[in-house]
Amino acid sequence: MNTALLIDSSYFIAAFLFIYGLKRMSSPLTARSGIVVAGWGMVLAVLASFLYTLDVNEAAKPHLNTNIVLALLALVLGLGWAWRSGKKVAMTEMPQMVALYNGMGGGAAAAIAAIELIGYKTHGTVSLSLAVLGGLIGAMALSGSLIAWAKLDGRINGTLRFSALQLVNGSLLLVLFAIGAYIVWLGGAVEWPLFALFFALALLYGVMMTMPIGGADMPVVISLYNAFTGLAVGFEGYVLNNPALMIAGMVVGSAGSLLTLLMAKAMNRSVANVLFSNFGAASDEDDADIAGSQKPIDAADAGINMRYASKVIIAPGYGLAVAQAQHKLFELVKLLQDAGVEVKFAIHPVAGRMPGHMNVLLAEAGVPYDIIFDMEDINGEFKEADVAIVIGANDTVNPAARTNKSSPIYGMPVLNVDMAKQVYVVKRGQGKGYSGVENALFYADNTQMVYGDAQKVMVAMIQAIKSLAGGH
Repeated sequence: MNTALLIDSSYFIAAFLFIYGLKRMSSPLTARSGIVVAGWGMVLAVLASFLYTLDVNEAAKPHLNTNIVLALLALVLGLGWAWRSGKKVAMTEMPQMVALYNGMGGGAAAAIAAIELIGYKTHGTVSLSLAVLGGLIGAMALSGSLIAWAKLDGRINGTLRFSALQLVNGSLLLVLFAIGAYIVWLGGAVEWPLFALFFALALLYGVMMTMPIGGADMPVVISLYNAFTGLAVGFEGYVLNNPALMIAGMVVGSAGSLLTLLMAKAMNRSVANVLFSNFGAASDEDDADIAGSQKPIDAADAGINMRYASKVIIAPGYGLAVAQAQHKLFELVKLLQDAGVEVKFAIHPVAGRMPGHMNVLLAEAGVPYDIIFDMEDINGEFKEADVAIVIGANDTVNPAARTNKSSPIYGMPVLNVDMAKQVYVVKRGQGKGYSGVENALFYADNTQMVYGDAQKVMVAMIQAIKSLAGGH
């Protein structure tokens, strides 16, 4: 078979596997198989790239062995690191890993752009423009994702803000566009220091764009950088005339863009507001006007009350992941179900630190998919619930988003847990959420606070319910 035809056929099959795998990832029931299918597509695409070695010209053959060795070395290092980190990563650190992988994808696209531009291998206005854009977006995604990782991992705790920040960032972006346009205008025939300056400023812009964004917006930021990475890869695929990269990049870019828009909508905000506002920083809102007080209750008493409820709705948050309490929570759920209690989970779109974080966490514990509901599907049921229990969530259950027009989160759709007859909030202490806004739910008449580590609280509730059965 002709080598070019074999390569093109392999890329076509790989692209189909990417798209089919992504489609299967849309449902929790088929997500695992979707990842496997897309993984095989990537294996095929990588193997197909080595077929180019069969069709090189004589001038390139002296460098062929060196390039193959470097490619194999890169594969071994990449596979080894990914396999080891994927095996050992804790569920609480999954958002950090996703941020790192986003950054690596963007960095790879930027590296391709750098090689093509500095080596004067790209010609034509369209190819040059896409190489420059891909390099810019890829470098931004690399440095921005690394900052997002550091924020999620607690290595960077603050935000960088000053009065002229937006002016500085806007000016930096204009300079980048000007340098990029100059490179394209000269047909790429510029000295390497200008390319180095271009990529250095692009990396700096990624840092400057991400540093002001608070922790509350990290799920949206991760999704946005995922879209950036896909877009950069797609652009560089066009530059290389590689259909697999083009298709994979465009699929990831479009899916990431759609997810970013949906998540921003779930917060009742625009993507621009996420990127350029101070939301997520500590709020200076006066909390003294919140009436009532936080009323503690013992975990055992709360567990017994749930045992005699007819309907319980659980609203999980990042605190559940931190405590790694998902398995004990499911054990509690099964005890309640055995006692005839109807139990459902309510998932907010931005709960946790990445898109789908709570779904993954519950799936790991073996929670059936048919009792897990998205916010829009279950919000109307809270008023029918005898008990709503919040575990490690804060901003996503704050009723101030509906009632307090002066609140920074006003207008953000939230879970209507305050409408349940009784609300229990499992929380380590009396701290605020990631947005820095005090939660009015904690002071409501129908709310009681169960203070403590979520896993220990679940154990106490389980023991209390089992003691009832033992007493009978």
